[in-house]
Amino acid sequence: MARSGPSACWTLLLSLLVLIGCIVVPGSTVKHENFKTCAQSGFCKRNRALADNASAQGASWSSPYELDPATIHFKDGQLSGILIKITSTNVKVRLPLLVSFLESGAARLVVDEEKRMKGDIEVRHDSKANKKRYDETEKWVLVGGLEVSKSATLNAQTETGFTKVLYGPEDKYEAIIRHAPFEVEFQRDGQTHVQLNHQGLFNMEHWRPKVEGKEEAGEDESTWWEETFGGNTDSKPRGPESVGLDITFPGYNHVFGIPEHADSLSLKETRGGDGNHEDPYRLYNADVFEYELDSPMTLYGAIPLMQAHRKGSTVGVFWLNAAETWIDIVKKSASFNPLSMSANSKIDTQTHWFSESGLIDLFIFLGPTPQDISKTYGELTGYTTLPQQFAIAYHQCRWNYVTDEDVKEVDAKFDKYQIPFDVIWLDLEYTDDRKYFTWDPMTFPDPKGMQEQLAESERKLVVLIDPHIKNKKDYFVSQELNSKGLAVLNKDGEVYDGWCWPGSSNWVDCFNPAAHLWWSSLHKFDRFKGSLSNLFIWNDMNEPSVFNGPETTMPKDNLHFDNWEHRDVHNVNGMTLVNATYQAMLERKKGEVRRPFILTRSFYAGSQRMAAMWTGDNQATWDHLAMSLPMVLTNGVAGFPFAGADVGGFFHNPDKDLLTRWYQAGIWYPFFRAHAHIDTRRREPYLISEPHRTIISQAIRLRYQLLPAWYTAFHEASINGTPIVRPQYYAFPDDEQGFAIDDQLYLGETGLLAKPVVTENTITTDIYIADDEKYYDYFDFTVYQGAGKHHTVPAPEDKIPLLIQGGHIVPRRDRPRRSSALMRWDPYTFVVTLDKNGESEGTLYVDDGETFDYERGGYIHRRFQFRNSVLSSEELGTKGSKTAEYVKSMAGVTVERVVIIDPPQEWKDKSTVTIIEDGARAGSTTSLEYYEQTGGKASYAIVKNPNVGIGKTWRIEF
Repeated sequence: MARSGPSACWTLLLSLLVLIGCIVVPGSTVKHENFKTCAQSGFCKRNRALADNASAQGASWSSPYELDPATIHFKDGQLSGILIKITSTNVKVRLPLLVSFLESGAARLVVDEEKRMKGDIEVRHDSKANKKRYDETEKWVLVGGLEVSKSATLNAQTETGFTKVLYGPEDKYEAIIRHAPFEVEFQRDGQTHVQLNHQGLFNMEHWRPKVEGKEEAGEDESTWWEETFGGNTDSKPRGPESVGLDITFPGYNHVFGIPEHADSLSLKETRGGDGNHEDPYRLYNADVFEYELDSPMTLYGAIPLMQAHRKGSTVGVFWLNAAETWIDIVKKSASFNPLSMSANSKIDTQTHWFSESGLIDLFIFLGPTPQDISKTYGELTGYTTLPQQFAIAYHQCRWNYVTDEDVKEVDAKFDKYQIPFDVIWLDLEYTDDRKYFTWDPMTFPDPKGMQEQLAESERKLVVLIDPHIKNKKDYFVSQELNSKGLAVLNKDGEVYDGWCWPGSSNWVDCFNPAAHLWWSSLHKFDRFKGSLSNLFIWNDMNEPSVFNGPETTMPKDNLHFDNWEHRDVHNVNGMTLVNATYQAMLERKKGEVRRPFILTRSFYAGSQRMAAMWTGDNQATWDHLAMSLPMVLTNGVAGFPFAGADVGGFFHNPDKDLLTRWYQAGIWYPFFRAHAHIDTRRREPYLISEPHRTIISQAIRLRYQLLPAWYTAFHEASINGTPIVRPQYYAFPDDEQGFAIDDQLYLGETGLLAKPVVTENTITTDIYIADDEKYYDYFDFTVYQGAGKHHTVPAPEDKIPLLIQGGHIVPRRDRPRRSSALMRWDPYTFVVTLDKNGESEGTLYVDDGETFDYERGGYIHRRFQFRNSVLSSEELGTKGSKTAEYVKSMAGVTVERVVIIDPPQEWKDKSTVTIIEDGARAGSTTSLEYYEQTGGKASYAIVKNPNVGIGKTWRIEF
C-alpha cells in the first residue's frame, strides 16, 4: 500500500537497514546465526558439560549435594531442610529446601539459596538489578491448588539416611528422600514413577563475589560475568546463577508437552542419533521468522509442563521458572521391570532441565491418567477461559485490510457467497503512523461506521495492539508511558529504546501494577476513540520482539519493576501484557461486561486463563500444514488448548489444493483463523475459483454445524483442563500402537475422529482405530471396524475424513447462518451412534455466549442417553440466581431432528415414537422414518420434529 509522510520515510529506512544487515524483520528464512545453540549459551554449555562429566565417570560419579539430617523438619504436610554443598574452595553453600505435599496429590519441591554476607554482595553487585533470586513467577502463574495435605505423614518405617513421606489418595503415594547424595523418588502403589537427581545432575550455581584473576576449580569463567552474542553484550551483573536438575521417568518411553516447538507430539531425544536432535529443547520466547520444522528451536511461547506416558500410567512435572530454559531428553534401556510387562517398561526416559536464573520450583504429578494431570495442573495455573461463542467460529484476517471500506466489502462478499464468518481482523496498518489506540485518518476515517456494519450481522472486529510504543513526543500514549515511569528500563536505569514496527520504540512494563491501571485506561471507549463494544484485541510481538535486540528480543540485563532483570522474567513477560489487556477489556465501560477475547503470540503457563494463541508466522507449505496438528495437540496436552495455526500459511501463496486442504484441517483447530502476509495475494474464500470455493465453504459450514459440540468441549476444558482436541494416546491411554500418532484427533468427548489430509495429491487416507467399536463415516455412514488397525478411508478433495465412534450423541445445528450469533435460537439435531451394547451418551452445554451469567447458573447443561430403546435428557448443571431466567429465555429452542445410525433391524417396521416431556404421564407421538443402506454403509432412522425443549427433561421411546 502506497503511503506518504513519516510512515513512508520509516518504511524506506527500515528497508535500507534490512539490506545492510543492521536489523532483521519477519519475512526472511530462519537465520540460525541469530539464535543461540546450546554451545553458544554459557549456562546451557556448563550444565551439559556437567552431564557429560557425570556420564564419563559412570558409577563413580556422585552428586555433591547433601540434605543435612539435623535440619529436616516435617509439619502440616511440608518437609523442610537445608541442602549443603562444599565447593572446591571450601565454601559451604546452604540451599533451603521445602517439599509441600498438596491436597490435589501433587508435590511441590522448591530450592532457594540463603542470602550471602553483605560484604560479598557489595563486592559482586555493581548494578541496579535486584540482589535476590527471582521468586515471583508464581505470582503471575499460580491461582489455586496449593492447599497442603492434612493427611500426609512421615513413614514410620524409614531407614537411616532416608526420609519417607506418605501422601495422596489413601496414602498410595510416597516420596523417598535420600540424604546423601540428595535424591528423591516418587512412588505410586509401591512403584517408582519419577526420580529427581537420580543421575546426579542437580546444580545450583551459588552466589559468589567477582574476584579478578581467580578461578574456581579450573572452571571456565568466560561466560560467568559477561556474555557476548551477535554483537550484543550481556553484562550479567549477578554472575552465574543457573539451576539444573535431572528428572527420570523409569519405564516410560514417551514424553509429551513443553511447547512451543515445531516438532512431533512424542518428543525426540536430544543427544543425536537417527531422527533425533543435537540440541536440547529450548524455552525462550522469541520471534523466529519462518521457523523451521522438526526442530527443538525456541518459538514464541513456553510452557514447561511435561507428561510421561506408558500403558496404564501417566505422570508429569511442571518446572516453574520464567528464565531461559533448556531440556535434554535421553532414552536408555532399563532392566526388566516385573511390575510392568509392557515393552515400553524397558525404556527409561531421562530428562535434564536447566534455567539461567531463579529458583528450582518443581511440581510432580503422579496421575495416573492424562486427564488427572490436566486437572491437577489446571487447578494450579487455571483452566482455559470459556470464550464468547463468536471466538470459536471462523476468523478472517490478513496483513492488512487497507481501508474501512475494504472491511465493509469483505463483510458483504462473505454474505453474497453465503460463507459464514464471525470476526474480521485488522493488522498494523489500521493505525495512524503505527501508533496504537489510533486510526489512520486517511484510510480508516469512519471506524464506528465500519463496526456498526459488522454488528448488523453480529460480527466482531479484532485489532492489533502491541507492547512497543512509538517513541514520539506528540503521541499521547508515548507521553504518558514516559511521564508516568511505566516503561522497561535498560541496565543503567534509563528508558529502554529499541526498534520495532513503529521505528524507535519503548516498551510498557506490565510487571508494574501502575502500568496495569494505565493500560486499562487506554482501552476505554472514551480514550480508544472510534472503538465500540464489538472490538477485541490482538497482542502480537509480545515476546517481546525487538528487531535490533539480541536474538530479536530484549537484552537480558534490562530492568523491570522492582529492579528484576529481564533474564529472570523473560518467558512470563508476554503474559503480563495479556493479563493487563484482559483486565482492560473487563473495564472498558462500567456496567457493560462481556467476556474478553484476546489473541496472544507469546505465552507461558497460565496464559490459557485469558487468551487464545496461534503458532505464529508459518509458511504456505504442505509440511507446515502437517506440523500444525502436533503443535496444536501439544498445546492442548500442556494446558493451553485454545490454539490454532494460520490457515493457508502466513508467508507465501498456497495453491488452491493446499489452501483447500488447509481449511479442511483448520476447522479442527480450536482457534480457527485464516491469515496472510502483506505481500501475499488476496485469498478470501469467495475469491477462490470453483470447485475449491464450494469445498472451502462446505468445510467452514461444517465447523458452524458442529459449534454446539465445540462449545461443549470448550466448557469441559474450562472446568477440568482437558484438551479440546485430543491426541490418540489421550483418548486411548492403554493402546501402545497409538502413543506416537499425532496426525489425527478427537473432538472432546463427542466420539468425532478427524484425520485431515496434509499431503499433496491424496485421495485416500489411513485412520487408526484403537478399539473394536464400530466407527461411522460422518457423511455417508460407511462402517469401519477393527481394533489396532489402520483403515483406508476415501479422501477426495471434496471430502473431509471424519468418523464417529459408536456410543455417542453429537449435538449440532443444521441451518446455515451468516454468523454464529444468528444461530442463537435455531433448533438442534442429535446424531446418535449406538455402541456394541446398543447404547450411547452425549452432553450439551449452552449459555448466552457473551456474558459471565453462566457463573451464576445462567446456562443449560444436559446429558443425553440412549438405553433400552429410550433416548432421554437429564440435567447436569447446578442451579444459581440466573438459572430460571436463562432457561425461560431458551424455552422456544427445541430439537428438530434425531438421527440414529445403525439402529435395530426391527425398527424397519416402526413408524412412530412416543415423546414424554417433563414427567407427563401421557405422551405424544411423532413419525419415525427408517432408511436402509447396503454396500458397507449403515442404515439409519430419523425422528422428525420431536419438538422437545433443549432445556427440559424428556424421553423419546422407540
